[in-house]
Amino acid sequence: MSRPIRFNAFEMNCVGHQSPGLWAHPRDRSWQYKDLEYWTDLAKLLEKGIFDGIFIADVIGYYDVYKGSNYHALHQAAQIPVNDPLQLAAPIAMATTHLGIGITASTSFEHPYTFARRLSTADHHTKGRVGWNIVTSYLESGARNIGQGGLRDHGNRYEVAAEYVEVLYKLFEGSWEDGAVVRDRDRRVFTHPEKVHEIGHRGRFFDVPGYHLCEPSPQRTPVLYQAGASGPGKAFAAQHAECVFVSAPTQAVLGQYVADVRRQAAEAGRDPHGLLIYNLVTVIVDETDSKAQAKFDEYRRYASYDGALAFMSGWTGIDFGQYAPTDLVRRVETNAIVSAVEHLAGGDRSWSIGELAAWGGIGGMGPVFVGSAATVADILQQWAEATGVDGFNLAYAVAHETFEDVVHHLVPELQRRGVYPTAYRAGTLREKLFGAGATLPDDHPAARYRDIERVKRDASRQADATAAADVARQAVSRG
Repeated sequence: MSRPIRFNAFEMNCVGHQSPGLWAHPRDRSWQYKDLEYWTDLAKLLEKGIFDGIFIADVIGYYDVYKGSNYHALHQAAQIPVNDPLQLAAPIAMATTHLGIGITASTSFEHPYTFARRLSTADHHTKGRVGWNIVTSYLESGARNIGQGGLRDHGNRYEVAAEYVEVLYKLFEGSWEDGAVVRDRDRRVFTHPEKVHEIGHRGRFFDVPGYHLCEPSPQRTPVLYQAGASGPGKAFAAQHAECVFVSAPTQAVLGQYVADVRRQAAEAGRDPHGLLIYNLVTVIVDETDSKAQAKFDEYRRYASYDGALAFMSGWTGIDFGQYAPTDLVRRVETNAIVSAVEHLAGGDRSWSIGELAAWGGIGGMGPVFVGSAATVADILQQWAEATGVDGFNLAYAVAHETFEDVVHHLVPELQRRGVYPTAYRAGTLREKLFGAGATLPDDHPAARYRDIERVKRDASRQADATAAADVARQAVSRG
């Protein structure tokens, strides 16, 4: 039996998200990103197409690696200007009933205590349809502009992220008990104070002693997304993520990634098939193969060479502006997205700089599938069968035309084949995605923080044991 296929829409609160230069296309709407109507129109369209959600990427910083400046990023609107994604959750939720809303926010640039309040608020306002895409950030410009001087090294960023999510788990899962809020008008009791707990977190990177500011939201911890594809990124996703995004350019790379993440999830004590994995893809679809190809050829005429390489240079940390178009991409150690370098320089094909710019001109790092609904459906099913991927994170070339074509042509074809949903499940985003409860399952690491008083006792005992061991070592060293 063919594997079911799921879709997310890959967006960003900016111009021409993954397709630099396409903002100049006469039918493109991405320049309207700053208008709420842009987002509510898109949300209604995606819900009509039974998309799992709209996944809104984000960056703090700008792409200034290419040719040593941000000139081409600004010139071609390569993810600058860019607005805040979290503020889109409420209007999207008000325009729809079921669509999930995935919001990207970095563990590198905002304190977990204040972010926890913003995320719980969004989960309340959307009635439990929010997810958080956990990223560690890769742009040096972002770190410089908040006073950090520069990015932490790649591995250390994941150490920070691990403690960051621990703080959030304690706040979301442990601070307020079920039943703490009673709203008892007769006894004039809104909250039972004894059921609200300080989390007492003292860590290497964060000290958060007190209470979560929000009462529990419908999901407590919003659905957890993660897009790490490096070694540390895959390990983090296997331990924490419920939905995993990858931008593998080939089936071979994707199949290896899916198998590795599921293996590591099982080793972490989680259900390996309890994770949904989506690959980045751009679909250009029309009534016939020839019409789709003509549309793709039209789109490519608007793609920006410099805009594409501004992205590729920022993602990899390699200034591709120093090379000729015929030069080959070579492995260089950088502090940016390690997996991007690995895929391009260590994959199953060699890339020239010119080929890289053409590849990234439409759809970013993911493959582009062009054809009729039947042709594209065949391709998607073959990729799903061969790799074990659960779905696809669909980028657009022209907003909202790309998604309109998917909903009008491709979704009905997949539904006719019985491999695409025809309706949403009831409940929160987590219930819609997994068909289980609104909160995280017991095999998730967040579950251990639900009894926060026990967690604090265990931490106190561990601290006492560590202190006693230090004293013993000092006594031995004094002889």
